[in-house]
Amino acid sequence: MAKGKDPNQWKYWQFVWRSWAIQASWNYERQMNMGFMYGIAPILDKIYQKPEDKEKKIEAYNRHMQYYNCTPQTSAFVLGLASSMEEQYYEDQENVNPEAISAVKTSLMGPLSGVGDSFFQGTVRVLAFGLGINLAQEGSILGPILAMVISFVPSILVTYYGGKFGYTMGNTYLAKLYQEGLMDKVMYVCSIVGLMVIGAMIASMIGITTPLSFGKAFVLQDILDDIMPQMLPLGLTFLMYWLLQRKVKTGWLLLLCIVGGLVMSVLGILN
Repeated sequence: MAKGKDPNQWKYWQFVWRSWAIQASWNYERQMNMGFMYGIAPILDKIYQKPEDKEKKIEAYNRHMQYYNCTPQTSAFVLGLASSMEEQYYEDQENVNPEAISAVKTSLMGPLSGVGDSFFQGTVRVLAFGLGINLAQEGSILGPILAMVISFVPSILVTYYGGKFGYTMGNTYLAKLYQEGLMDKVMYVCSIVGLMVIGAMIASMIGITTPLSFGKAFVLQDILDDIMPQMLPLGLTFLMYWLLQRKVKTGWLLLLCIVGGLVMSVLGILN
């Protein structure tokens, strides 16, 4: 190894390549969870490589198969931070709580998705392909080339340095947080942010209303909104959660949503 070379360099490039492939196994139940697992798998294999670590390795694999959804480019930062937290947990299993890893992931998904989507999808892509289309219309071969280059350069910079910063920040500050007894407070804050993210997703992604009314004086949807906005989406989410807790398979839940939605719509109960 050359003098001064960072021994963790291979990890940073793993975060780059694998964050770009994070949507390759996208699914409706947990979205990018398998992609995140693919991204962190080499780190987990390196950490839990002893035969006696088999059970802990299985726990770690299951831990990273939970729900995950974030912009691919900014996911490198989450991969780096989660990897450093896994290493901290392996080195000090008595004092480090593995639930903190999931809590931090959940709390980062929303903010990083908002920033990442706005920057890469709403800004870089529009500028890159706007310029590319203009040049292509003039017959220049530089049109598609520049569009790809302008899109590629910010992506590789953000994924590489985001993964590196997440990993080094985790190694630098996580031990200090545990030593000073601040990790419980961090977990509490992360849990609150995570619940806020899930609540916002329920309110924005599940569009259910009821058209039921009796005359002009009684409009059921208005009454429900006065009690608590987005009550019906929240109720449906709790129903799905309750069914999942009772081991109802995802296929049946999808069938229930599709058939139930059609029947309720035909009967004029839900929109």
